[in-house]
This record gives sequence, C-alpha cells and structure tokens, in this order.
Amino acid sequence: MLTPDLPDRASALFFDFDGTLVDLAPRPDAVRVEPQVPELLARLGSLVGGAVAVVSGRPLAEIDHHLPLPQRLSVAGVHGAERRGADGLVRRIAVPPLEPALAMVEELVREHPVLRVERKPCAVALHYRQAPELEDACVAAMSEAMRRCEGMTLMRGKMVVELKPRRASKGAAVRSFLDERPFRHRRPWFFGDDVTDEGAFELVQSLGGVAVKIGEGETLAAHHLPDPAAMRDWLARAADHLAGVPVERVAP
Repeated sequence: MLTPDLPDRASALFFDFDGTLVDLAPRPDAVRVEPQVPELLARLGSLVGGAVAVVSGRPLAEIDHHLPLPQRLSVAGVHGAERRGADGLVRRIAVPPLEPALAMVEELVREHPVLRVERKPCAVALHYRQAPELEDACVAAMSEAMRRCEGMTLMRGKMVVELKPRRASKGAAVRSFLDERPFRHRRPWFFGDDVTDEGAFELVQSLGGVAVKIGEGETLAAHHLPDPAAMRDWLARAADHLAGVPVERVAP
C-alpha cells in the first residue's frame, strides 16, 4: 500500500474516529483525544470550504462531546444510522423497537459482567475487548437478537458485534454527504481502521478518491498509515500544505 499524498482545496475529507483520529481504548468511554485533533479538523474545514466530516460507529452526541468545535462538524454516527449535514439538520433511519434485542444481550452480560453492552440511537453494540474468549457467545447472542428485530443486521468490528439498521453503512453516509454542499463535486478521501470502513473505502475509490487504511489488516484501501499518531501527523501536514506552508512530502 502507498503512503497518502496531501489533499488540495477541492477535496472532501472523511474520517473515522476510534482507531483513526484517536487511539483505541479498552472501553469506549476511556478514549483520549489529543488536544490538537479538534483544532486541526477545524483548520482543515476552513481550508476546504467546510468539506470535512467524521463518519463513526459512535453516536453523534459522543462525537460532539469528544470533538468540541465552535462550529459543529458534519457527522455520520452509528455507521450512518444518524447523520448531521452541513445544514445542521439531523436525519435518522427509522428502526423497530430494540428492547427485545437488548433483553437478549443483557442476559449474556449478566452472566459475564466483563462484557459491555452499549445502547445507541438506532443500534445495540456488544463489546468483548476484555474477554476475547467470549467472541462466539457474543456472536450467538447477537444473532438471536437480530432475529427478534425486523430490518436489522449484524456487523462485526474490532472486539465488538453490533446490531444496526440494514440500510445504514458508512459508504451510504459518505454518498449522502457527497450529494450535498459543501461536499458536492469534490474528490473524496476516507480514513479508517476497521472492517466497518471497507464499504466507504470501496465507494471513494470508485469515485476516483483516496482510501487510507490506518493500521494493519487486509483492506480494499490503496493507501496506508501505520497508526493514529501518523494520522494526526498527516492532518497537521495537510493543513499546512493547504495553507501554503512548505511541507516535506513523505515518500510512498
């Protein structure tokens, strides 16, 4: 895979959050955001006409909490099940009642308190990062939960299995952004670290854009950065480049 070059002012920049902008943490609530990240996202946004968005599995409200900016970012949360465009409007995919699925998963969590269930708008996630040996049990419980909820599907991630709307995906969220101002008619870039980002990688590359995998693992992305620290360094260099500051380009 190639090291990504630097964008121009006709770019639209999309970033996953966990494992991309920030390092993965043992629990979602233990994540640490380096102080320069919100500043760099705001700076990049000002240099590309506001065409910057975060596309995450986290709920929109959590992204706002972790990335407090004077002007709110465009965000797709819960893998695109909820999305706030540059116009400030929040759109959510309708889902059936999730209580039957939640009850099924909470039963397993009571048996294994090391597991963590996360109730999101439009989704339920079961985290087993601290008990990888329980992966099969988690997948079985979530599969049964899916059968109790019409229109939902399972998605696997890094030590997490999630029940989400079948219509929701990061690729679909990016496609929706690209149909709107200020993202329209721009070359898309997508940065992500997980299998949940592969649909967005495929989409942006089909449109002539740039897909960047953060970390190791098989991927459709043609470009690569080794870790979130390298991602943050890229953000700083990209912002300087767009502002006209001479930047040394990294060899592929």
